Amino acid sequence: MKIYYDEDANLEIIKNLKVAIIGYGSQGHAHANNLHDSGVDITVGLREGSASWEKAESAGLKVSTVEDSVKDSDFVMILAPDEFQSDLYTKKIEPNLKEGVILAFAHGFNIHFGKIKPTDDISVVMIAPKGPGHTVRSTYMSGGGVPSLIAIYRDSISEKDFNAKDVALSYAKANGGTRAGVLETSFREETETDLFGEQAVLCGGMTALIKAGYETLVEAGYSPEMAYFECLHETKLIVDLLHEGGISNMHYSISNTAEFGDYLTGPRIITEETKKEMKKVLEDIQSGDFADKFLDDCRQSNDGSGGPFLKNNREKTKEHSIESVGKELRSKMKFLSEKKLVDKDKN
Repeated sequence: MKIYYDEDANLEIIKNLKVAIIGYGSQGHAHANNLHDSGVDITVGLREGSASWEKAESAGLKVSTVEDSVKDSDFVMILAPDEFQSDLYTKKIEPNLKEGVILAFAHGFNIHFGKIKPTDDISVVMIAPKGPGHTVRSTYMSGGGVPSLIAIYRDSISEKDFNAKDVALSYAKANGGTRAGVLETSFREETETDLFGEQAVLCGGMTALIKAGYETLVEAGYSPEMAYFECLHETKLIVDLLHEGGISNMHYSISNTAEFGDYLTGPRIITEETKKEMKKVLEDIQSGDFADKFLDDCRQSNDGSGGPFLKNNREKTKEHSIESVGKELRSKMKFLSEKKLVDKDKN
């Protein structure tokens, strides 16, 4: 698989286009600020009264309503939450798109599952950093970048010196992606692997494993503080080693005792039954069943902050003792408050 770097992308392409960034959340603030710092003419599109309007203006960015930001733009990147994109596209974006516009996403969810269906004359691309928006921004600011994916759903560009792939690579370069490497994929592959990774490993699998380990130690009479350090705090130390050089690199760094325990006990926790369940999770994603369940829950929300399933589980997480114990311990670790990835007042 070819990996594209800075020398494979022409930054001037995106710099010669008017770009609208729709949304100013985790990914939105990162893309908007990174592109602005790369010399791209960007406007942040937000709904009137959005709490993010002042944040974007304070960052020195042009801000306008979604409709107005789209009207004059050659390139429209939709970074609003997945559950809002279809309605937003139908009511505010599609009626205002100019001829020859390029529509972009950082996740293939709505295109792949047919929730958004652009007309055939619109080019549709994806530029997806493989990391949270706050990491995309902090890494860019430190001179690095987050590895990214590009995908071309439709290339309707005509009579130009570049094609949709060239534009996607140019955008990725402005966002810092080509500093780390950009891989080409498809909307289907990105969407289904991304959802599976989040649910089975990175978010669902990991947090469930952490909580189960914590509960096992506390229920056996060990202190909550020790259980927190062993099952949550130290995950960063292990993940950093994995991130740097893979599983073998992590094994090289840890003790022989820990490595032996890895081989002996890992298969007792993640069993063949676990893998069978993972396959069912993947089938739910591939069939669109998960997407429908997620959107159905969101439709039951009156304020756009998530449906009853999402809200109930947020509250359960907040009430879990690992959260209160962790909050108290982290307050004593002064180094954690320096250069935080997430600052809710700014991003």
